Amino acid sequence: MKKTNIILLVVGAAALISLAAGAYIIDETEQAIVTQFGKPVGEPRTNPGLQFRIPFIQKVQFFDKRYLEWDGDSNQVPSKDKRFIHVDTYARWQIIDPLQFFIRLRDERSGQSRLDDILDGETRIAIAGHDLLEIVRSSNREPVIVEDFMEAMENLEDINVGRDSIEKLVLMKANERTTDLGIKILDFRFKRMTYVEEVRNRVYDRMISERNRIADQFRSEGQGEAREILGNKELDLASIQSEAIRESETIRGRADAEATNIYARAYNRNSQTRELYDFIRSMESFEKALDAKTTLIISTDSEFYRYLQGVK
Repeated sequence: MKKTNIILLVVGAAALISLAAGAYIIDETEQAIVTQFGKPVGEPRTNPGLQFRIPFIQKVQFFDKRYLEWDGDSNQVPSKDKRFIHVDTYARWQIIDPLQFFIRLRDERSGQSRLDDILDGETRIAIAGHDLLEIVRSSNREPVIVEDFMEAMENLEDINVGRDSIEKLVLMKANERTTDLGIKILDFRFKRMTYVEEVRNRVYDRMISERNRIADQFRSEGQGEAREILGNKELDLASIQSEAIRESETIRGRADAEATNIYARAYNRNSQTRELYDFIRSMESFEKALDAKTTLIISTDSEFYRYLQGVK
């Protein structure tokens, strides 16, 4: 092989190696900048596909093009009306200028740290500038009454600024401080708000007291209804018993009248039967009135004497 061919082959191989070393691919979810000796060169590369750089001299820094998550720490913050609460927040942000982002912050970790300072600070300022009622409420809507006892609840105070407006205020102020960082905060929200333990215990005590009051009210109303039901029961029972006694006396009176009628018909049927009936009735009366120690003195003109004479 000629020396010239060998040189051409070596040069071609070196060119291919350099070309392969200088090629890189940008994913659809990424954007990049090229640095040379630590300094950015050229415009940001934001279009996906195959890209090239000078091998061994230039390096590529990749950044995420998608929406990124920021989750703040729960902090104790005083409101305007001196109510201490724990505030937990979150946000979504995006790198919109990778070149400026690289110059100011270098990487996403630094970006997250910078957002911690900005968003936590603006959150504290916003909370300290508004009353607690404005922070937890979003509108002046009327409370929905789902139980009768809720009608006695106090009317809620009207607010001029609500929770949504405060979130928008924090978002606007934070974006004003990130304009030179190459990032944009897309959304900011309060994830959770809770009282500090001391205040929370007082709130729980008040809730317990209110529920006990409602329970006592229900209990009192129940006892009143129970007494009313018992009273109606006693009244109905007395009425039923009175009606039963009246009905039984009526039946007993009709029975006595019927028995008397039967006795009368039997008595008037004939003289012998009448005499027998009188005798039996007399004997029954004497049987009940006399015993073995009783001495009976009768006159000769009494009917009982005549009965005795007739028996002889």
